[in-house]
Amino acid sequence: MSGQRTFRVVELTESVAGAVCGRLFAALGHEVLLCEPPTGAPLRAREFTFAALSAGKHSAVLRPEQLAADETSPLAGADVLITDLTPVAAAAEGLDLGLLRQRFPQLVIVSLTAFGLTGEYAETVGDSLLAEAYGGLATMVGEPDRRPLGLGGEQSAHAAAFVGLYGAMLALRGRDRTGLADLVEVALSDVAAYMDWKSDVLHDLGGGVPKRAGSSRGGWRVVRAKDGWVGVIFHARQWPAVVELFGDPRLSAPGLDDPEQRARRSGEWWAVIAEAAASRTAVELYTAAQRLGLPFGHAADAEDLLADDQLRARGFVLPPGSRRRDAPVIGLPWTVPGGSPSSARAPRLGEHEGGLTVQPRPAAVRIPRPAAPPLDGLVVLDFGTITAGAATSRLLADYGATVIKIESHDRPDPFRTWVMPGSADAADGPPPPSPMFASNNAGKRGLSLDLKTEAGRATAHALIRRADVLVENFRVGVTARMGIDHATARRLNPDLVYLSLSSQGVLGPEAAYGSFGSTLDLLSGLATVTGYPGERPMWSGGDVNYPDQVVSFVGAALVAEAVTSGRRGIHLDVSQREAVAWTLADQLGEYVWTGRLPEPDGNRRPGATPHDTYPTAEPDSWLAIACTSAGHRRALAEVITALPGDEPEEWWVSRQDTVDTAISEWTARRPRDEAVAELRRAGVPAVPVNTAADRACDPRYHERRAALRAPEWLKGFPVVLHGHTPPDPAPAPALGENAGQLDDDALDELVGRTVRPPSPR
Repeated sequence: MSGQRTFRVVELTESVAGAVCGRLFAALGHEVLLCEPPTGAPLRAREFTFAALSAGKHSAVLRPEQLAADETSPLAGADVLITDLTPVAAAAEGLDLGLLRQRFPQLVIVSLTAFGLTGEYAETVGDSLLAEAYGGLATMVGEPDRRPLGLGGEQSAHAAAFVGLYGAMLALRGRDRTGLADLVEVALSDVAAYMDWKSDVLHDLGGGVPKRAGSSRGGWRVVRAKDGWVGVIFHARQWPAVVELFGDPRLSAPGLDDPEQRARRSGEWWAVIAEAAASRTAVELYTAAQRLGLPFGHAADAEDLLADDQLRARGFVLPPGSRRRDAPVIGLPWTVPGGSPSSARAPRLGEHEGGLTVQPRPAAVRIPRPAAPPLDGLVVLDFGTITAGAATSRLLADYGATVIKIESHDRPDPFRTWVMPGSADAADGPPPPSPMFASNNAGKRGLSLDLKTEAGRATAHALIRRADVLVENFRVGVTARMGIDHATARRLNPDLVYLSLSSQGVLGPEAAYGSFGSTLDLLSGLATVTGYPGERPMWSGGDVNYPDQVVSFVGAALVAEAVTSGRRGIHLDVSQREAVAWTLADQLGEYVWTGRLPEPDGNRRPGATPHDTYPTAEPDSWLAIACTSAGHRRALAEVITALPGDEPEEWWVSRQDTVDTAISEWTARRPRDEAVAELRRAGVPAVPVNTAADRACDPRYHERRAALRAPEWLKGFPVVLHGHTPPDPAPAPALGENAGQLDDDALDELVGRTVRPPSPR
């Protein structure tokens, strides 16, 4: 890749979110310096987390005053600083972000905190549980009559890290244009709220307050197989395939072929499915279902993932002979030429400070140009559908890219007429437009093409010649039949950045299998580490579909990184399954080296206790607490006097059930917001478990523009760029807004340019 740029990144973080963001830069081949105190970064205490998230980085022991210095600071030679310091903590270390921006004007600063840099929670140090609780995502995970759950691992931290990478690339691209660096502010709780956008749509439509649906009831369920668990996932029209799969004549009983009758008699046929599934292995059911076109998934655990033929064939699971304890045991969920090798290891403490030299960046030249969004001039062809692809290109459109959404009039994006999981298919006649479509497609231009015709393909090929980026998330093989596959696109435009967001990647024995978000919850291993202790795997649910949401951040970040760093003519092959499995890299490493198989443990996490959600006085109302220090526990004991204030951490860990009972008894007697306020006054990290109704009343989300009114409710933006405020997006395009074969002048007008000139090689 001639002309590819390498950015210098300084990481000053203690959190998982900050470490993941730095790891992403390193994985993409950029230089990352991890600044550590003499005792080492706190994540070194979590051996496998540090190995997974620090691979490919350099380490230096540096005091805050060394970073705050001018000419001798590594920041003088850096392009990006990643930090998770709260405002007060930053000022106390002499690293106030405003002063750093003045001292190092070329420096893009990425701030990753739980609740942002302003507001009443700005000084609260929180993890993914608190972020998912306050953001409202936790309300959607778990069984309806049980406590809300955080997703397994540190999901909001990983999602926010991808948003941080995306924001950094937007800011670097803006710096290239104007000479002005920017502050990129990412709050984990904003990201969690953004990912739960479908709940906001449903609430705005007057559909009540969406809550968790669980995995043991509803239209889709996780049922026990002979040796594990399998997700039974299907559309109403696929019922004949379900009957064929299970082969039980009771499923062919009169009336069950009618969706309305089937809904009324769900107990009858679900009992039959449970009985039939129990006699077959999970993988056998999964494979047979996929051959029938059913998007089932089996609940893969760490052992399954590491032995999986698909993941091994793609090189995602590293061969046993190449594994080492101080490095990840899995590779990356995408192919990016020029990234760091899969064998990269985590650095030893201070390993690189002896050879540390500061190479100051030349002073940025400020170019007086009219204000323009970071991606202005970028042309994106959007063949994405539903969420993964469409939401990726929505993020690109938000920051200035010209995005052309291309659909067939006969087969439009299914989200235009989406029916939520568990409900019957639409009756005869044209279905009404779905309000879900707008949030993933606002700000785009539309074009209707029939790619089954020569004329339609000719128009698509003419657009490819004019474009910078193509985004697609079709099932493998569809693009080849349409004549828009990567090989064809590369012949037409050798500089094109081609992003494929397929279920399991474009290669491998399961590449052609289909999926929904719930399928990927299971196949990725996420559902197996989410849930109540000793019980069935828990998925994120059809109203969230977490894999779809996080993959859109992955896609947008990789595209922005490619166009900013100068990677032209590449195929970004992203496996959605691997993207989610990658967030569990530390747990997979721990299994390889210790034999400990990760299992669901409710909301409990290593290094934090108590760490859970607790009921409050109102019906189905909850708060979350995450104590990570002795000081937090002493503060908790001051409020809840049934708890001791002077016992060591080992006491709290060994008596978690007793502690949780005492907390629950105290919180259940108090209104949620009063209980949260009392705990916070004492210094306990506590937040309400919010709902879509809470978000609708909270001005924070509208002030930070995570949600918009345009005039209906609309998904907003997951990041705050202090130097650029994106406008409210234009309405999503109507189907057939531009239709049929267009001449060259019409195509030029649609994309805003003539045929793209090839770059010098």
